[in-house]
Amino acid sequence: MSDPISIQLYTLRTLGDVDLILDTVAAAGYKNVEGIGSHLDDAAVVAPKLKARGLSMTSSHVGLVALRERPDAVIAACRTLGFTDLYMPAVPPEMRGMDAAGWRAVGKELASISDRFMSDGISLGYHNHHWELDKKEGEVTALELLFEAAAGSGLKWQVDVAWLARGGANPKEWMNRYTNRITAAHVKDIAPEGQNLDQDGWADVGSGVLDWRDLWKACQFYGARWMVVEHDKPADPGASARNSLNFLRGIAG
Repeated sequence: MSDPISIQLYTLRTLGDVDLILDTVAAAGYKNVEGIGSHLDDAAVVAPKLKARGLSMTSSHVGLVALRERPDAVIAACRTLGFTDLYMPAVPPEMRGMDAAGWRAVGKELASISDRFMSDGISLGYHNHHWELDKKEGEVTALELLFEAAAGSGLKWQVDVAWLARGGANPKEWMNRYTNRITAAHVKDIAPEGQNLDQDGWADVGSGVLDWRDLWKACQFYGARWMVVEHDKPADPGASARNSLNFLRGIAG
């Protein structure tokens, strides 16, 4: 793979128009992007827009409802956009407080869906936040229950390093534990305490408290093929995209 760096287009959602979003990431220097569900819904429209700007969609997020209700349409969209790595970004808000049985049920369901998608050449993974670190059964967390229930399946993991850190976990310990599932990492940063409050405490990559020189190597060591830049609430999406990429180019070589 010549360039593992991508950017999650959710970072630039406040720009609204997909043309402006794609123009902005192309101008910032990106070659790869990660989509969201709406891009899959409009795959036939988005695909030529990407091509016109020399961009490749190398992965995408997709919601649980679409996976459950429109699997064939999701697979067709992946083919139209030309990628094979798909990730469910989160369970719906009303499900995030589930008990242990609920998280096991989600793990089993995603395992089944992932195997069905694998038969069509699409890899399905789960993307974490911090709520999956809540303990649900003694000391066992929701994320552990989900992966336990998915044992033996092809379900993968897009590790969001900063959300793990926000949840009080050691990202490298978790990556080491589930290295066989990791195919991508979200690359984002956490501002020093009390800073960037208007950005929910997030920071451009390289300007926060996480040691991304070390974490970059760790993510790739533990299996991440795609290193996906993300900022959940940037004050200036275009500047954030540029700043993060410039930093990563400096450490990635």
